[in-house]
Amino acid sequence: MTGAAERVDRPDAVPVVPLRRDPVAWLIALLVWFSCAWFGSWEFNPNNAVRMFATLSLVEQGDATIDEFAPLTIDKAQFGEHYYSDKAPGMTVLGIPAVALADRISGQRADTFVPAFENPAFNRFLKIRIRLVAATICAVLSALAAMLLYDLVRRISGDIEAGAVAALAYGLGTTVWGWSTTIFGHAPVAALLLIASWAVWRGTGPARSRGHAVIAGLALGWAVLIEHSALIAGLPVAGFALWRLRDLPRAAAIRTSLVALAAGTSALVVLLAYNLIAFGTVLRLGYSGVAGFAGMQEGLFGLTYPKPYVLFELVFGERRGMVWVAPILIVAPFGLAMLVRDRATRDLGWLAIAGAVVPFLINASYYYWDGGNATGPRHALPAVGFLCIGIGAFWARTTRWSRVAVGALLAGSVTLNMAIASAEITAPQDEPRALLKSVFAARFDPGYLRTVADEWFGYTPWQGLAIWALVAGLLTVALAVLVGRAKAEGR
Repeated sequence: MTGAAERVDRPDAVPVVPLRRDPVAWLIALLVWFSCAWFGSWEFNPNNAVRMFATLSLVEQGDATIDEFAPLTIDKAQFGEHYYSDKAPGMTVLGIPAVALADRISGQRADTFVPAFENPAFNRFLKIRIRLVAATICAVLSALAAMLLYDLVRRISGDIEAGAVAALAYGLGTTVWGWSTTIFGHAPVAALLLIASWAVWRGTGPARSRGHAVIAGLALGWAVLIEHSALIAGLPVAGFALWRLRDLPRAAAIRTSLVALAAGTSALVVLLAYNLIAFGTVLRLGYSGVAGFAGMQEGLFGLTYPKPYVLFELVFGERRGMVWVAPILIVAPFGLAMLVRDRATRDLGWLAIAGAVVPFLINASYYYWDGGNATGPRHALPAVGFLCIGIGAFWARTTRWSRVAVGALLAGSVTLNMAIASAEITAPQDEPRALLKSVFAARFDPGYLRTVADEWFGYTPWQGLAIWALVAGLLTVALAVLVGRAKAEGR
């Protein structure tokens, strides 16, 4: 991509600034990253803690046993006399650089503390490392995915404003924001599937390059390494790639496929290496030794078949329903229908539909479908990026007054998810009105927030939230100015 501008893939679209030189794209990435990195989650949540315990063991002891930490988490696997993380190892491995750096700078190691809930020094030690991993991995991936979503939508629609709306809906208008403050695998997988989709779309179009194939392979492979269910959730992206490759010369299609497969294999190598270090064999997964969750023995690690009543609860139910925590997504089906009706975007439209439906089907097939402590349907989160493609498509093709309504809905969704991200992304499992009671009544209204400013610099939680609002507001104004200027220039 060279020069001041390049043409989009649609024949009727106007030239656009290359992504790497587009200030709108970088401002979107900065706004999403800052918002995700500014807030935090409880470090002793079992999903956070067990991944970090395994990372600490790898960095400090060279193995993956978590025996000394086992009493602090209900999420664990047991093989023989030893305990391990019961999660796919992707986040554990990705956290190694941040933990190693923190240990080196601070001169502290986990074995210098008594690991206990009531030990404030250990609490702080753990919190710092979880926040670092969330900021350097989860927040970065979500920001990059938002940036690439913007690029995809502006190119298929020829509307830079539509791209910005789709990106902000994804990064700030849904629980992608809240889950990016944790080291759970859901937000990184959602981001990687979206990144892979962008890479496939760009890598099979006029501006294709070997780099796009590498990105697609890496993104799909590491998504599976982070959450093994991504092997199923990623099938629509793989099918989209095969469909798009049919139009390339056979030699180019084969070459592109081999490059992507080679890149994706890197994740398999990491998985085998982790298994060998952790279990002494490459043929064992942590999920097979889950302790205390009998439902994991149902079907394939808890997956059986989709239940209609669970699907309803995941979409509309007040306890876990997606529309309650991300109302902006109700716009998506209309935009996806528009994409499918347009011959130029039909294949992308079907990818987005399949990419949105499959995660919900997986979630509805899972024995522990409600996700335990969670705000919204966390296992269905990879659907969000694909739904946001539809939001951008709708914005680009609808009337002025419909845009006003969508803008108001987006503002409401961002405000709602600001409260979720700052107060409680892991609402208690048994609360039927999770959003109203667990997020607002129990956490947000009393000011029980987690921000960088109050946790590390002595400000009050409300002051920490105000600092975020000031910085995010300035970035949003700058973004609006840049988008308006680009539209005025016909880009």
